[in-house]
Amino acid sequence: MWVLGLCGPDPFLAELLMAECDDRARRRSERRIKAAGFPRQKSLRAFDFDANPNVDPAVINTLAACDWVKKGLPLCLIGDSGTGKSHLLIALGTEAAMAGYRVRYTLATKLVNELVEAADDKQLTKTINRYGRVDLLCVDELGYMEHDRRGAELLFQVLTEREEKASVAIASNESFSGWTKTFTDPRLCAAIVDRLTFGGNIIETGTDSYRLAQTRARAEHAAG
Repeated sequence: MWVLGLCGPDPFLAELLMAECDDRARRRSERRIKAAGFPRQKSLRAFDFDANPNVDPAVINTLAACDWVKKGLPLCLIGDSGTGKSHLLIALGTEAAMAGYRVRYTLATKLVNELVEAADDKQLTKTINRYGRVDLLCVDELGYMEHDRRGAELLFQVLTEREEKASVAIASNESFSGWTKTFTDPRLCAAIVDRLTFGGNIIETGTDSYRLAQTRARAEHAAG
């Protein structure tokens, strides 16, 4: 809508209106990022692609456009500790929140524990529905801890609820072949892998910890 003056649109008032719109959009983005529950701030701009050549910047930039979130596709970030998978998980989740999507971050063990407690309190359907309402569920540290059959089955219910409807992004320090140590039932493990990979993207961040390499480099520089 134009703000009219004697000679047409008033540039000053139009600029104020644009600034107000930008400020409202910024506040909405901040609220969505806060609601996601990220444990720390991470951005794609701060990711050191030179330190980890396993990660293709073009692929990550394509993912940052969030078309996979729009389509409800999964994303798996697989690699050893210190290779940047959690950084990318949070950064891509942040990009999705800034793009207007509802995002939720959680640790795998925390999610499973919450589901078990909800089942005990007869609140499981309500809890699963709550996670089902977000556009992107980011699950970090999948594979660090073994889950019993009950916990694995409850996690499977969450994944099934979201299948082909809403995106799940996970970060894991285990390759898929090693997930049988986390989900000890082979058939259930295979079903979970299928839910998290069908039609989605798999990013392998490698085995060399660039975080450890950076720490060593700083120590050597200080010593020199």
